Parts: sequence; C-alpha cells; structure tokens
Amino acid sequence: QVQLVESGGGLVQAGGSLRLSCAASGRTYTMGWFRQAPGKEREFVACITRSATSAYYADSVKDRFTISKDNAKNTVYLQMNSLKPEDTAVYYCAATSNWEIPQVHNGYNYWGQGTQVTVSS
Repeated sequence: QVQLVESGGGLVQAGGSLRLSCAASGRTYTMGWFRQAPGKEREFVACITRSATSAYYADSVKDRFTISKDNAKNTVYLQMNSLKPEDTAVYYCAATSNWEIPQVHNGYNYWGQGTQVTVSS
C-alpha cells in the first residue's frame, strides 16, 4: 500500500515561488501533481516517470513549474515560480501502481491529502 503526504503550501504574492514536497511510502511508478480550485474540476499539473527520465506539464504551468524527484528519499517535488492568482488551489500528489504515464486523474491509484496554495494579487 502506498501513502502520500504533501507539504509546502501556503500564501504567496503573485510573482513569488513555492516548493511543494510529497513524501511517499511504498512502491510508486509515475508520480504527478494535480490541483483543484473551488467549483472547478481536478486539473492535471505535471507528472514524472519512475526513472525521472521524462516529465510532462500542463500548458498553463509550462516554463513556470518544475517537477523533480529524489528516489533515495522517495519524494517528489513541485517547484512553482512566477505564481499567478489563477494558480490558487489545493494541490494533490498522486501516484500510479503501474508503468503508465497518465495526465488525467482517473489514471492514478493513490492520492495525498492535499496542500493549499493561495496566490494573492
């Protein structure tokens, strides 16, 4: 069984930066970040393969966010730069239990509890 715990959320002004962390226990394959704003669907943000040889991003965050991982610590990170108010959401870490690399929430088997990111104008 896989457990995921996010941390690093908070309040930041537009243009600022935050780094989210997701500590995993158990064996994971693809790991991803999703976000959900009030009244909106859960949205794909980024994902990274088990070997970290490939990463994928939503167009809305490309060139601003970077996903990375430390396999020795079994931890995935999301570095968020040039934050915008529209980035405000609860951010969730997710993991698959297979070798697929989905960019939709239905493809992930395990989820963290979420961490709030709020970007002020």
